[in-house]
Parts: sequence; C-alpha cells; structure tokens
Amino acid sequence: MLAPVNQRPQASLGRVLDDLGATLLELLRGDADKAGEIGGVVIHDPLEEPAYPQRAIVLGVGVRDPDDTAALLRLVAEHQAAALILRAPVKLTGAVTTAVDETGVALLGLTRGATWTQLAAMLRALLGEGDVGEADSETIAGMPSGDLFALANAVAALLDAPVTIEDRSSRVLAFSGRQDEADPSRVETILGRQVPERFARLLAERGVFRDLYRSEEPVFVPPAPEKFDDFNVPRVAMAVRSGDEVLGSIWAAVREPLSADRTEALRDAARLVALHMLRIRAGADVERRLRTDLLSTALEGGAGAREALNRLGLADQPVVVLALGTRGALAVDADASVTTERQRLSDGLALHLSAIHPRCATALLGDVTYGLVPVMRDADGEERGLRIATEFLDRVGDRVRGVVGIGPVARDIAGLAASRAAADRALRVLRAGSAVRVARLSDVHVESLLLELRDIVATRGDGPTGAVAKLYAYDAKHHACLVDTLRAWLDAFGDVIAASAALYVHPNTFRYRLRRLAEVGGIDLTDPEARFAAMLQLRIVPPPRD
Repeated sequence: MLAPVNQRPQASLGRVLDDLGATLLELLRGDADKAGEIGGVVIHDPLEEPAYPQRAIVLGVGVRDPDDTAALLRLVAEHQAAALILRAPVKLTGAVTTAVDETGVALLGLTRGATWTQLAAMLRALLGEGDVGEADSETIAGMPSGDLFALANAVAALLDAPVTIEDRSSRVLAFSGRQDEADPSRVETILGRQVPERFARLLAERGVFRDLYRSEEPVFVPPAPEKFDDFNVPRVAMAVRSGDEVLGSIWAAVREPLSADRTEALRDAARLVALHMLRIRAGADVERRLRTDLLSTALEGGAGAREALNRLGLADQPVVVLALGTRGALAVDADASVTTERQRLSDGLALHLSAIHPRCATALLGDVTYGLVPVMRDADGEERGLRIATEFLDRVGDRVRGVVGIGPVARDIAGLAASRAAADRALRVLRAGSAVRVARLSDVHVESLLLELRDIVATRGDGPTGAVAKLYAYDAKHHACLVDTLRAWLDAFGDVIAASAALYVHPNTFRYRLRRLAEVGGIDLTDPEARFAAMLQLRIVPPPRD
C-alpha cells in the first residue's frame, strides 16, 4: 500500500521545492513554508507589467545584476509575490539578502541547462493552474487524484531510488526527488523532460522497450557500454498498463536488482500509476467540456453568467474577448481532419494565453475559439488584445489561415455579451477575405455593415432596382458591359484614365460607354445620391439570375 510522503499543501512553495528541488531549483534565501498556497506563475517583463495572482512565483528571466535583483524583489513584494526565481548562479550581495529578509519573498536559483519554458510548464502542472471550479478532493490510495509527482515520490520512498514516470514516447510526466543520486543521463532526462535520443536509441537497440512492453514483470537494465559513460547506474523499468493498453512506464535508478519485496511494491505501484494516468486523461476531457460550458454560459450573458465567471476565476475582472476562426475551406468543412485541426488551433491559443495570464479562459464553441483575457482597469485592453492575437498568429504561421476578431473591453456581464458580439462581427469580416488577420470591430465597421446589409437583401430576396436593374438587363440583351463600366468608374472616384486602365480599354471608348450607361439607366452621374445608391446596390445586391 502506497502512502503519500509529502503532507504539504498541493500548491505550496515547499511542495515545489520537494518535487523540483536539487534537480531544477535551489532555495537561496528565504522561508519556503512562509508563503502559503501559491496562486500562479508570472514571467517578469520589464516593458509591461503583468497581472499578478495572489502569492505568485515570479520568473525573473534575464535578471542578473544584484541591484536589479534587489529592486525586483521589492517590486514583486508590492504584488504579494511568494518567490522570485533567477538563473543560477545568483550573487547574494548585502542588498539582495536585505531585500529578501525585508520583503519575505523567497529567492530561488534555476539550475543551468534547464529552460524557462520547461520550468514554467512544470510549475503550472504542479500548481494545478487552469483547474475549474472547487478544488477536487478525490484521492486514489490516499493521494490526490492525478498527482503523479506525489506518486513518484511515494514510489521512490518504497524503492529507495529516484524515480521517473514516463509516457510511451519516453516523455517525463513526473519525477521524484533525489535525482542527483542517479547518473548524468538521468539529470539530462529531467532537464529536457524527455529521454535523450541517443539513450532512447540505445535502449531500443538492446531490446529494452520490446521486453518492457511485452512483460508484466520489472525489467532490469544494466549500464550502457563505455562510450555512454554518463549512463552508469542500472535501471529497473516497469510498464504501466490498463488492460492490454500500455500507458507508459516507471523507471528507477538502482544500484542492484530489486529484492522480492521491492519488486512486488513496484508491481503495485504500476497498477496505481495506471489509475492516476487514466484519471488525468479522463479529467482532461471532462475539464475541457466543463470549461466550454462555463465559457459559453458567460458569453451568452444570461442568469448563470456571473456564476460561470466566478468558476472561471474572472468575476469582477475587465476582460477582452478574442474570437479565433479560420479562412477558406477550413472555416466551413466539417470532416474529421478539419475538426482535429481546429481543436489543435484552439489548444494552441489556450497555451499561448496561459503564458500571458493564469486566469485566461479559452474554449472552442462551434467553429470559433473564444478567449477571455483579463486586462488592467486603466489599460487599453483592445490594443493588448490586438498585440496578443498578432503574436499568436505570427507563431502559428501560414499553414493554418487563422484570423482573430477583437471585442471591446467588457467590464460587466452585459458588456461581455456585447464584446463577444463585436468580436464575432469583426471575425466575420476577416473570414470574408479581408487583407488583415487581426481586427477590432472599429477597424472593419463599414465592412461589417455591408455584410449585414447583404444578409437582409438575401433574406428578403431583393434584386437590383432602378438604374442598376436597367443596366443589367441591357448587358444581358446586348452582351454589353455597362455594369462593369459603372463599377470601375465609381471605384476610381470618376477618374476615367484609371477606370479605363482597369478595364483595359481606351479612355475614349470608356467615355462613350459612360455616356451610354447614363442614357440607358437614366442615371445622373453628377448627383451624389444617385452615385451612392448605385454603388450600394453593386456592393450588396446580387446580380439577377439568367
């Protein structure tokens, strides 16, 4: 029977150090148990002040100078941050230690070789950011359901060896403490969250993976040959199964084969890890559906909108609505590959927004992904939304023709529904073929009105009338091009030279056609009202059917 070896709160700084300490993080100064429950992760940006959740862990990317460190400690203390992480080595000058002692913000060092991206992902996994609703008290064998890090520590205690839990692709899902007791290859694996390619290839050549996935017993893996001198500690591996499906594996760095009692403990641990991995997989689908329902309720602005925002952690917080869609066939096609691609794009936006603010909410509703981005009350939220959406689409590239409509800042429930409507209207214009990929409604307001007028015309079944109808009829009967002549002249603001060039005809020929269309249609081209009426019909009214 496995028992939890870590009794600290799920989201505490002490828990973070227990799970990531030695391998990734070192407490340089401060009290890890003083901070209490951690509220989220923030990346320090000297050019833009981020939104700080309560008792945040701040990642001080690029901060090296001791004076800058001391200043940053005092800055994050004003936002009630719990800890500041800097890249090791960190100079602990008198000013730095004084700042730590006076502010109570713990100072940690990130080991060389680990990336900030890896650290941010691990911290968010540990802290459970993105959980919807009340904290889940469900446990499996006395440990929080799905908490693989706690489970890895428990297995490590039973086997008296550092442990990793990996998926079928040799990606590290969780690891225990004491990784420094293993060899350099294990440390490299932890830092990269993936078994290095050269070791994975060696294990495959030696048939380790074949034996592991065929056997229901632990597999002993001796050290690598001399050319792999950084793989010098033996391993014991155990496949994690659910019925016939292999979910992953447990790897323990041991000095000798396991005893009979520890072998039995590893078998029991594999069954328990399988339950947790299945719970994580099921929970991800359930949470996605729940988040989609909550976001849909909030955007509709009905009676349940406030409760939905509360559960999303966005109540009484100004937000900007982002509406992400795609152009072309992907926007309307509904086959399986398109649905999968749309979900991937939605997941990509969710990941992008989570790095910006821990309380961003994202969900795919129909063929549109909506994102709610919290903004500062005194900031230009629409500009921030434009910047965020542009950065996301730049990263996605041109493989998927994504477009994003930006709604105005919503400060209450009614404003949220209006912001969603504005974002939808802007998105529709972008999908219709606008040259830009990101826009606010104010940027494309006229184009949006024209699309809505086309909807009204289509609903009523209206056709061309007046002078335009006469020109269409004349062209159909005489195989002429008076409608094209009028359209080119209006588009060129009456510039005959430019209009004739657009139609590839001589200016004198164009002038003749212009006089002819005025006669046939009975239109006074000197009358601005007549010109506007003709232009509007040509824009929004479909031509008559043959």
